[in-house]
Amino acid sequence: MSRRMRWLRNEITGSLHAPGIAPDVIFHVDVGYWLIVGFAYVPGRRADLSPGSSDLPLVADTLSRISRIQAPGLRPLRDRWSGTDWWTRLADEAPDHIRDWDAPKLARISAAAPALVDGTSLLHTDLHADQFLISETNRVHVIDWGFPGSGAPWVDTAFMTLRLVDAGHTPAEAESWARTIPAYAGAAPDALTAFAVYVAGFWTHLSLSAGHGARHRARLARTCANWRLGSPAPTA
Repeated sequence: MSRRMRWLRNEITGSLHAPGIAPDVIFHVDVGYWLIVGFAYVPGRRADLSPGSSDLPLVADTLSRISRIQAPGLRPLRDRWSGTDWWTRLADEAPDHIRDWDAPKLARISAAAPALVDGTSLLHTDLHADQFLISETNRVHVIDWGFPGSGAPWVDTAFMTLRLVDAGHTPAEAESWARTIPAYAGAAPDALTAFAVYVAGFWTHLSLSAGHGARHRARLARTCANWRLGSPAPTA
């Protein structure tokens, strides 16, 4: 199966698991090597995640709704994250890139992440402002379900804190917003830290071979991880 077809089948899966949130699938049919899918049209604009935006409560409510959906049959995020030590790889492959970071310590912290993100809640795993379509009546749909999975109910909100920081929030402000969502408010601090450290390692390693966008996300993730660790951000 091609990567594009797998992504499209994942879109169908997301829609079936999140009715009323994901666009409805009107039809889907396999024709030879082709998969043809028709989705319901959902009007809307992208979410504004900047500080003080009136969209923030709408996004929070939508994340809360998604976190309550059970999806035990989907591939666990635990499986995706297991077996890769990003910080040790960074220390081996690009030590100058993380010279101000304690790679062995971060490797130990992130090693716990796969188990800590485990769960049976529906996860989108790739949320950002463009994935939320907000109508004139403030109805919110979530699109682009190309990477759905199952895991701890706070995971999508944890991903969104990085997007909020990118939109101008401080890490403390982003976390304060996240704690308005019950699933995140109930998450163990150690789990949130392990998540942040793992994501920072993954995005930093990805940035070694990707373009400007990946490097920007890596800097963002390291800023958020360092805040979770409780120390000033290194300059590197």
